[in-house]
Amino acid sequence: MSITSPGGAPAGAPAVLSPAVSSRRFRGAIRGTGGARPLVPRGRTIVRGLTPWLFLAAALGLLLVFTYWPAINLVWFSLTDWDGIDRTKEFVGLENYFEVFTDPKIFSVFFVSLYYFLASFAQMAIALYFATILSFSTRFSNLFRGILFFPYLINGVAIGFVFLYLFQPGGTLDTALSWFGVSDPPHWLGDPSIVNWSLAGTSVWRYTGMNFVLFLGAIQSIPHDLYEAAELDGASKWQQFWAIIFPGIRRVIGLSFILAIAGSLSVFEIPFIMTGGANGSSTFVIQTLQTAFSFRQVGLASAMAVVLLLIVLVVTFVQRRLFPDEKVDLT
Repeated sequence: MSITSPGGAPAGAPAVLSPAVSSRRFRGAIRGTGGARPLVPRGRTIVRGLTPWLFLAAALGLLLVFTYWPAINLVWFSLTDWDGIDRTKEFVGLENYFEVFTDPKIFSVFFVSLYYFLASFAQMAIALYFATILSFSTRFSNLFRGILFFPYLINGVAIGFVFLYLFQPGGTLDTALSWFGVSDPPHWLGDPSIVNWSLAGTSVWRYTGMNFVLFLGAIQSIPHDLYEAAELDGASKWQQFWAIIFPGIRRVIGLSFILAIAGSLSVFEIPFIMTGGANGSSTFVIQTLQTAFSFRQVGLASAMAVVLLLIVLVVTFVQRRLFPDEKVDLT
């Protein structure tokens, strides 16, 4: 007598399951025992969720401690009459802000920034010109690139002292002009009508290299196939510039424009070292520094710093609205 299993098969023979039962067991094996989801330890799930924040913790901590917390304190100081020494700070509300916009001695220094803003256009034009030329095959191109970028690597204090000797009466510039018959050169740093142009020219010499590198990198990222197609069509270098190069680096030009505005409003090193703000060369940052540490009006100086920050943010917002980023349609 043979012994059979409950399914009708002989004992010891492999059980043959129906297709429905096999399918259910296969899906259950994929999902886990009994068709349930895989069991993951709760601690491992928590660690996975915290892993991105653990990598960001150090950077966020430094950002909060050294950027956002001082900014919050700056806003609080601007609402007080703190002199920077006393422990007590009397709340005065918006009085400091009213003084910033009503005192002509404070707000008029913003007009000095116009010299640097106009000079920044010459700076970008020079940088774009050399970046376009050196982006093509040019002899000694690496040497010229290094020469153009070198001034940006020099410390601002050193540049200030170098140009201080250049512009002084009887200095290097006056000696060079005497070779061309100029016997009575102007006082480059002593004449209020020309001092800001001299300082702005120094800034052009220093920061042209930064714009040059930005423009050169953007131009080199343009596909060479476009230049080859333009040459086959008989386009000149000037036509290639307006049809290929300029549209291709328009975003970088917009970025340089934002940096030019922010830089012209926050000029400090060059005029502070070369003139100390004398002869009408004081910028808004120099005025803020003198207000805080020379006149002991930290509350008013904090309000000036907040106003400068708001102006830069508003100008940046307007620029982004007028020149938005181009969206690439991938469909």
